[in-house]
Amino acid sequence: MPQLKINGQSYFSDAPPDTPLLWVIREDLRLTGTRYGCGTGLCGACTVHINGKAVRSCQVQFKDVDENTLITTIEGLDPAHAHPVQQAWIEHQVPQCGYCQSGQLMQAAAILADHPNPTEKQIVDGMNGNLCRCATYSRIVGAVMRAVEISRKGAKHV
Repeated sequence: MPQLKINGQSYFSDAPPDTPLLWVIREDLRLTGTRYGCGTGLCGACTVHINGKAVRSCQVQFKDVDENTLITTIEGLDPAHAHPVQQAWIEHQVPQCGYCQSGQLMQAAAILADHPNPTEKQIVDGMNGNLCRCATYSRIVGAVMRAVEISRKGAKHV
C-alpha cells in the first residue's frame, strides 16, 4: 500500500494510481480542508503545498507522489500556531462564504515563502488563478500585506 507524508505524518492509501491527489486527501484520508472546486486546476480551491510549492491537487495523480514527497494541506499549514496568513485573514475578515479560503490561504503562504516582502503586484500576480466567487480580492491582498507585517514581528510559521 503506497505511503504518503502529509503534514508531517505518514498515511497509507490503496487508491488507484490515476486517482487525483485531491480525492486521496479528502476521501481516503479524511483531511477535508482541501476543497474541490472545478476539477480542472483553474479555481485554486484544492491548492496544497508539494515540496513547498503551491500545487492544484486535482491535477496531481496519486502515482506522482510518494513517501519522499512533502505534502502540506491547510490542516498542516501551522498546527501549533496560527500562520501569519491565517491571523491576517481573521483580522481582515476575508472570507464570506469561505469555500475557497483554504486554497487562498495555501497560495498566499506559498507567495510569502517565495517573497517574504512582496509588492502588491507580486501578490496580485501570485494569487491570480485562485478564484473567489464572493470577490473578496481587495481583502485578500490587504491580508497578505498584513501577514508580511505579522511575520516581521516574529510570528512563528512553517
